[in-house]
Amino acid sequence: MTTQHPFLRALPLALVLAAPACASVDGDDGSTMTDDEIAVASHIRVCNAPLDGDEVSCHARVLIGRDGQPQPNATPAGLTPAQLRDAYQITGTGSSSTIIAIVDAYDYPNAESDLAVYRAQFGLPSCTTANGCFKKVNQDGVQGSYPRVNVGWAQEMALDLDMASAMCPSCKLLLVESKSATFADLGTAVDTAVKLGAHVVSNSYGGSESASAASYDSHYTHPGIAITVSSGDSGYGVESPASSPHVTAVGGTSLRSAANTRGWSETAWNGAGSGCSTVFAKPSWQTDTGCAKRSVADVSAIADPNTGVAVYGPSTRRNATWMVFGGTSVAAPLVGGIYAVNAGAVNFGGDPYAHTSALFDVTSGNNGSCGGYLCTAGAGYDGPTGLGTPNGATAF
Repeated sequence: MTTQHPFLRALPLALVLAAPACASVDGDDGSTMTDDEIAVASHIRVCNAPLDGDEVSCHARVLIGRDGQPQPNATPAGLTPAQLRDAYQITGTGSSSTIIAIVDAYDYPNAESDLAVYRAQFGLPSCTTANGCFKKVNQDGVQGSYPRVNVGWAQEMALDLDMASAMCPSCKLLLVESKSATFADLGTAVDTAVKLGAHVVSNSYGGSESASAASYDSHYTHPGIAITVSSGDSGYGVESPASSPHVTAVGGTSLRSAANTRGWSETAWNGAGSGCSTVFAKPSWQTDTGCAKRSVADVSAIADPNTGVAVYGPSTRRNATWMVFGGTSVAAPLVGGIYAVNAGAVNFGGDPYAHTSALFDVTSGNNGSCGGYLCTAGAGYDGPTGLGTPNGATAF
């Protein structure tokens, strides 16, 4: 494989390290996967589907090899922090006084050490318990008394921590682990994150939107705090808590390098969740007319696993390895990290609506056949991509 600048390579997945050089991906049989093979590779969800209406599932998806298992890579494959920051025009690095909370279920024992590998690989500053940058607690805010381990949710946490690091490398990271994947426990974890001083709370999970969704909404109602929620990975259809009017619902795109002024192009990812809530009233800052209640999403970012991001974390077959991840679980902490770069008080999900010129409008692609803008990208607001993707941090 030859080395080319990513701006000049219109490939579906950039296989790069911190510098824009290509890296091969080892196949499970010892062979090397080509760029074309990666572009059409399969991916799977890493968390089990919810068993009932009170449970949620994480929204991470991982690229798999020929054996149907997460594809391990000896070196990073997928988009790097430098590329993501370039694609979304993020120049600030945030402040050590700003806290990004990651809320997920179950325990990730090696969160701190795996995060250290990711950050060292890409030249990001150290973020450890010892230097005060990293902290892990359970849903009640207690250190050292954690729930049981779940590999899928641990992979989700690795993704979330890496994406928040990529966007806001100077920010503190607070990992809050709930004891189960239920709305009640995860909601308690969100409240704990806010109590512990989080300026941003990222949530990369969701479940069915039922009448009971309203009963959990108080957990996501924290004025002045940026709460990002992934919109889902099952295409057209609304999930909770993304449908809350008190969060920023983050949809998904396919992000590719391109020979244009920006250097990148985006289309709606066909897996991104979107639609019209049946529970929550439309917030004052939403003005689309095809949905009488809350519309999803608000904004979006990269989510397609086949144009995915480099992550270092636990594998089902190894303690830890480099993998390529996607899903709207990428988009939620990425946008959360951009909120943290600004670190100002927010008006729930309303701020991007007042700064549409600071977003890249995504005008093509769809996630279903609803017959309108709630599942088909177009000029201005649409369901799968919302108002668009970050063009700097001004909109956040």
